[in-house]
Amino acid sequence: MTPGVIAGSIVNLCGAIGLGVAMMMLHRRDPRSPLTRRLLVALGFIATLFLVRGAAWWTGSVWLDRLSMIPAALVPLGALLVTEGILRRHAPRLLKIAAVAGGVGLGFAGVLGMESFTAYYVLLALFQLAGFAACGWLLEFRDRGTLLASENRSIGRLAVGAILVIPFIVTDFQVFAPDIPVRLGALGALLVVTAILIAGGGAETRRQALAMTALRLSSAALLGAAAAFVSPDVDAAQIMRFATIAMSGVLTIGLMVDALRAHFESQVPGVLNSVAASPARTRDALIAELERHPIFESARRCRESDLAAYDPPLLRDFLSTQRVLRRTEAPWGLAPTDPAVERAVSLMAAHSATHLIILNHDPVDLIVLAVPVISADPATETALALVRRLLALTPEEV
Repeated sequence: MTPGVIAGSIVNLCGAIGLGVAMMMLHRRDPRSPLTRRLLVALGFIATLFLVRGAAWWTGSVWLDRLSMIPAALVPLGALLVTEGILRRHAPRLLKIAAVAGGVGLGFAGVLGMESFTAYYVLLALFQLAGFAACGWLLEFRDRGTLLASENRSIGRLAVGAILVIPFIVTDFQVFAPDIPVRLGALGALLVVTAILIAGGGAETRRQALAMTALRLSSAALLGAAAAFVSPDVDAAQIMRFATIAMSGVLTIGLMVDALRAHFESQVPGVLNSVAASPARTRDALIAELERHPIFESARRCRESDLAAYDPPLLRDFLSTQRVLRRTEAPWGLAPTDPAVERAVSLMAAHSATHLIILNHDPVDLIVLAVPVISADPATETALALVRRLLALTPEEV
């Protein structure tokens, strides 16, 4: 096998694995959605294409290479199904007939050995591009008034992604790109599914996920380029192959890690989920329920009677304007020598605490808490603030 065939096989197998993981994640998010089902069908066609084609190139099997023509020809049909789901309306009947007839005809023509002719690859490439163009036309000239603003924004992002991925798809057809060192279709598909999964979060989450993805890709490209110099006959083509393999592998690993993290998180509910599902009806019962969570393992409730050594009258005025005190933020806008600050710092030091959650300032009622360093992040701070509000609203007795 040539280096280009080996690299293309690895990239395609990474694409098949990555798309399979993405399908699992999408199904877990919304298993009953009609759009999700259509998206899974389309991704299934593409994942099958990458799997069969990657195995064919790795083993040199002619029959597997011919079989890969079936899912390749059905890709436009999958794209049309997703387009119908997004628009919530049927595509023109003639367009659906063309997608089905063309997919079946070209697929079986490939199985019968027509893939050995250049004209077949040209026809298959034009069929795929025409299918994408038809879907783009339907999306562009949609009735925007029948869709929600969020749906219109999603369609806009999808259109941009489709335009960006077309050059990757073209490289899969060596008729149009005979000198390309490695085929990039699978890498383009991994980029698209990663973008689809990112688009499911909020605006801030999307920005963070895009930044992390950009870091992953740039780091992988640099690592792949550096690894290429291990070879004695390194050249631009070899650098591109190594960089493409590294980026495909990193995207696939990232999808697998994200899926596994989501699975683990679903098995162990977070702080807010624990509070929401708790049957506790009093403040003490709710605190006892929270103590089962790792973040609240060290939590201790201190009422005014427990704080006699810390001058409760002085603490009352200080805590009246506070909700959550963080040790790292001391002296909380006051002078370090302020008596109230000294009392609060002393209290936190005595309990090796990182936070004071103030439930009430008159009489003083608070929770002393040590948050583990590994859990100290903005999400935990937000959870503590929300838990504080829920505890403050929970009655002492029913």
